[in-house]
Amino acid sequence: MLHIGGLRTALFNYLFAKHHGGTFILRIEDTDQNRYVEGAEADITTSLKWAGLPYDEGPDAPGAYGPYRQSERSQLYRKYAEQLVEAGHAYYAFDTTEEIEAMRERLIKSGNPSPKYDSITRQSMKNSLTLPQEEVKRRLDAGEEHVIRLKVPRRDTVRFDDLIRGTVAFDTAGLDDQVLMKSDGLPTYHLANVVDDHTMGISHVIRGEEWLSSAPKHILLYQYFGWEAPVMAHLPLIMSPAGGKLSKRNAEELGIPVNVRQYIAGGYEPDALINFLAFLGWSPGDDREILSLDDLVREFSLERVSKAGAVFNMKKLLWYNEHYFRAQSPERHLASLKAWMARHEDTLDAGFRAAFRAASDADNAAVMALMAERVSGVHELADNIRYFYQAPAAFDPADVAKAWKPGSAELVTAYRDRIAGIAPFEAQPLHDALHALAAEQGVGLGKLMQPLRLALTGKTFGPDLFAFLQRIGREESLARLAKALAEL
Repeated sequence: MLHIGGLRTALFNYLFAKHHGGTFILRIEDTDQNRYVEGAEADITTSLKWAGLPYDEGPDAPGAYGPYRQSERSQLYRKYAEQLVEAGHAYYAFDTTEEIEAMRERLIKSGNPSPKYDSITRQSMKNSLTLPQEEVKRRLDAGEEHVIRLKVPRRDTVRFDDLIRGTVAFDTAGLDDQVLMKSDGLPTYHLANVVDDHTMGISHVIRGEEWLSSAPKHILLYQYFGWEAPVMAHLPLIMSPAGGKLSKRNAEELGIPVNVRQYIAGGYEPDALINFLAFLGWSPGDDREILSLDDLVREFSLERVSKAGAVFNMKKLLWYNEHYFRAQSPERHLASLKAWMARHEDTLDAGFRAAFRAASDADNAAVMALMAERVSGVHELADNIRYFYQAPAAFDPADVAKAWKPGSAELVTAYRDRIAGIAPFEAQPLHDALHALAAEQGVGLGKLMQPLRLALTGKTFGPDLFAFLQRIGREESLARLAKALAEL
């Protein structure tokens, strides 16, 4: 499923492509059958479209360089892997898992803390570099399980220019002989990625920092094929507020959604998430924080991407979400709430659900207008609009202790009696009545407002009290006050 870090990577690719009038491509890399997740491809495409990042080419957007699923291109990879073997840049390896594990254990015992299949250990293993050619042919003809490994030079330095990190150099002594074709006949990411980038005409590859250590293997492959490598840019890690890389485990511990589908289900605003992610490792070079997707496309450059990791700040994301949410119309809020309620129907009170559906769109939109400034997103609306449709079923003891004081019953009774005859039953006369009563009783407005709000809504916070009274009407208002007076 699409990780939040994957969405940021997709965003930076999208911004770079669109800024330069280029093509943003979605390629599904599905050759690792052990990690295949049912429904993941649909999750990726749905998430990108929800986020407003439509791709120009992909599995469901055919172009001249398809197919766009690596599982549909497997014959292509086999051809190029064999080409590397024939040129002496790769070799067949017949070692079993047990034999490789035995090699590693032997080297650990001899003092090598991180043994690998490389230019030294390959000499003692079972492969086409150590076996007679007749035996290699016999094994291949018999269909014996094998892999194809990259023949990494023993003493060499691989250099390339990264658009974010500048010149990067790796000593090949630290690299293993990477498997290119697995025993199941499918390629690893490394071979498939290089072959696809070349055959699809990819000019730029923008990916996460965790792939930086694989880049020298890819550069070697480009050199061995005689191809020009695309320009690379490795994005900084997304860091946890608790320190270290934002992993699934510590994200869950901190209450940070990990997958994009959680943000969709949680009712987050896609524009807010995109604006937030763009600033994780990039800035426009000034103090602006609110930028639309069009603004981001116009302003984006890799020169302004930081090398340092960017901390995921959940409070900042909620700030963005609040900004984008509150800028919308009540009708848009209503449409978003309906979609959110459809996804969470099982968690909603049946009475509230029925009352909401029975109300007209105009009435519901009026409720949205009263509540928009009081919540940070659609996910908070459902819980905070219930009292527009239902009288409070019970009162929280902590709220009662906070809002219902000695003398509250007398004040609420007096206000109830006063508004019973008010006509029209509208916000301004209801407001004036409360101010007049407070003045007569010689009490602050809070002495009246707090117990009234609790009695009417069951909460100690909410929208403008008088607009709320007008919205639910005289009969419902008087009934709720009577019920609260009886109980409290």
